[in-house]
Amino acid sequence: MEIERESEWVRVSGEMRIPPADSFLRRHLGPDEEETREMLEFLGLSSLDELSDLAVPTSIRLTGSLELGDGMTEYRLLQQLREVAAANSEVRSYIGMGYSDCITPPVIQRNILENPAWYTQYTPYQSEIAQGRLEALLNFQTMVMDLTGMELANASLLDEATAAAEAMAMLFSLQGKKGNRQSFFVSSACHPQTIEVVSTRAWSKGWEIVVGDHRDFHFDEKPVFGALLQFPTTDGAVWSDCDDFCGRAHQAGALVAVAADILSLAILKPPGELGADVVVGSTQRLGMPMGYGGPHAAYFATRERFKRHVPGRIVGVTEDILGTRALRMALQTREQHIRRERATSNICTSQVLPAVVASMYAVHHGPDGLRRIATSIHSMAQLLAAGGRSLGFELVHERFFDTVSFRCEPERVKAVRSRAAEARVNLRWSRERTDSFCISVDETTSKESIAVLLTVLSPSASTIDLRDLQRESEEEGQGGKSGVGEEMTRTSDFLSHEVFNSYRSETEMLRYMRRLDSRDLSLTTSMIPLGSCTMKLNATAEMMPVTWPEFARPHPFAPTDQNAGYTRIFEELSAMLVEITGLAAVSLQPNAGSQGEYAGLLAIRRFCDHRGCPQRRICIIPASAHGTNPASAVMAGFEVVVVNCDAEGNIDVDDLRSKAAAHPDDLAALMVTYPSTHGVFEEGIRTICDIVHQHGGQVYMDGANMNALVGMCRPGEIGVDVCHLNLHKTFCIPHGGGGPGMGPIAVADHLSPFLPGHPLTAITDIGGIGEPGRTGAVAAAPWSSAL
Repeated sequence: MEIERESEWVRVSGEMRIPPADSFLRRHLGPDEEETREMLEFLGLSSLDELSDLAVPTSIRLTGSLELGDGMTEYRLLQQLREVAAANSEVRSYIGMGYSDCITPPVIQRNILENPAWYTQYTPYQSEIAQGRLEALLNFQTMVMDLTGMELANASLLDEATAAAEAMAMLFSLQGKKGNRQSFFVSSACHPQTIEVVSTRAWSKGWEIVVGDHRDFHFDEKPVFGALLQFPTTDGAVWSDCDDFCGRAHQAGALVAVAADILSLAILKPPGELGADVVVGSTQRLGMPMGYGGPHAAYFATRERFKRHVPGRIVGVTEDILGTRALRMALQTREQHIRRERATSNICTSQVLPAVVASMYAVHHGPDGLRRIATSIHSMAQLLAAGGRSLGFELVHERFFDTVSFRCEPERVKAVRSRAAEARVNLRWSRERTDSFCISVDETTSKESIAVLLTVLSPSASTIDLRDLQRESEEEGQGGKSGVGEEMTRTSDFLSHEVFNSYRSETEMLRYMRRLDSRDLSLTTSMIPLGSCTMKLNATAEMMPVTWPEFARPHPFAPTDQNAGYTRIFEELSAMLVEITGLAAVSLQPNAGSQGEYAGLLAIRRFCDHRGCPQRRICIIPASAHGTNPASAVMAGFEVVVVNCDAEGNIDVDDLRSKAAAHPDDLAALMVTYPSTHGVFEEGIRTICDIVHQHGGQVYMDGANMNALVGMCRPGEIGVDVCHLNLHKTFCIPHGGGGPGMGPIAVADHLSPFLPGHPLTAITDIGGIGEPGRTGAVAAAPWSSAL
């Protein structure tokens, strides 16, 4: 008997169709048939098709059906995802570079990460229905301020590399109107993905990036407006001259940003005490799985006097005259919907759910727990270093936290690499240096793990007694031969606030988290009528795979052939997005809608340069557009020209025609939201696209409202050249109370060569550069929020 599936029905032997016992649509479409009939009756319509005919212009309607394959039940979907997950190899990664395996406390995994009361919340625009989440974010800010030694922190950014680029932009703006420096120094010891993302941002703004050894840099020879250091360095070094570098920079009129491993700051002297002006980094290792690259919450901390320039959002505390406390989003004047093209950042929503996980990790462990975890990690690194030295390997750096860099003959490196593959462990190799490699340990590393690693270093390691090694490493640490050094050891307190010292039992922790989620409105309580972000579903079946280890544990820079499951997902998702949009190619790298806007505009700019039209720098944007549009355009190096809207909120076509005609040689793009910000399908959208194309420009569509287009019309067929899609609005990524998000971009064929590249697509090739002509990386990981 032959069985085939057609949509959610089953056809047996071609003779009869058997409906499934249950279906996704039946469970997850809100209005039932009776409610739909009542709404149509109220509108005076007979069917949903009639409603669609009235709302969507006939000229742009999709005449056929989308070729997306057959649907399936949730049960079958989870079965298939198990098969996909099994294609991701179980390989232990010791790569580091800002990503570490970690332990998510079960009480946090079950009650935050897997809890719809937290992952279905909307952005906290209405603070009165978001007090629980705002408290969790306030805890996040407090944790970051304490660990970094800074005076102010925001409520998260997209990833560490993006946070570093935001720091650079802030330091440039702090020059003021009199500043004329256009160069920024980046230490060559920064993570390569950070250097790449910072370089992309600098290119778009016309700033020069100077990469070099910070120990040899002379500020008097090369005036810069700022500098970026990595602490500890990408290959593990804990240098004791950070304060000296900051002092020299300040004397030369430059400011310094430091990208720091936040867990290391539990035992290392914080950058704030070393003179840093900004400290950025990732909180991934505080309980959030690597997930092949994300989502993870970055942090951004700075001095109080710079608060008006900080990107992202800040949670503040308000007290009334009776002393009653309330929380709200503070310093709203920085938001893009106010400053628009004058904004220095386009960051809107960030990574709230991962930030909540990180904050709860700190609440759960407290200062003593974080110190114990950091000390344990460091002890494992010392044990590894002692073992490597006893096997004849040279330590590149005597001072380190969790990453040990070994040096030996190139032939010996090849042998280690071969044994690592056999043992199914990933170490960090380098293209540039064939005589060295790095090993990064983490919270999950045990003595058994060290024994395996030492066997990878040398077959003779089986004779080594780990107890003797431990005694040796402890003696060396006490003698100052290795470790972090007394002058770099933290002596200041952190996490002294009551919230980090009150919840040690699981019962207490559970009750605290439950109290907070009861103060928030989520889809577990009611619908949330606050914009397009709520007009979609977070089905439980779609969320379940997030914490499966096959998806949660892969390192983003592991060889792609180890993660065939993820590769299949990327290929199938890209193909579906191509079909839905009617465009030719997709990049999954942007990890937010705002970042998608930025990446799409950079592709247009690269295209203009490629055509020999570098003067095309005008971007026309409707007055009704979302504030991130003009902010993204300025970030990408464009000049914004505003086109008027009519009384109904539609683009004034005559004004557009006039503005386009005024810029026949320098028009680069039009940014248009469709349906419009007012939720209207503008009748003149084809005419609008034609006007822009006739004057040599490209049409960028903001896809925030893509959920109203899917299956109705396709952007590529109405004249759109590039659009981004907010997967946390249209598809099943949870909004998480303000993130995570994902903003892939789809482009027409002529723009596909200019999609974002990434230098770190495989551990075997770390240190490469992107393809010539491609836009540089816009996110830390090649596929951003892969999880």
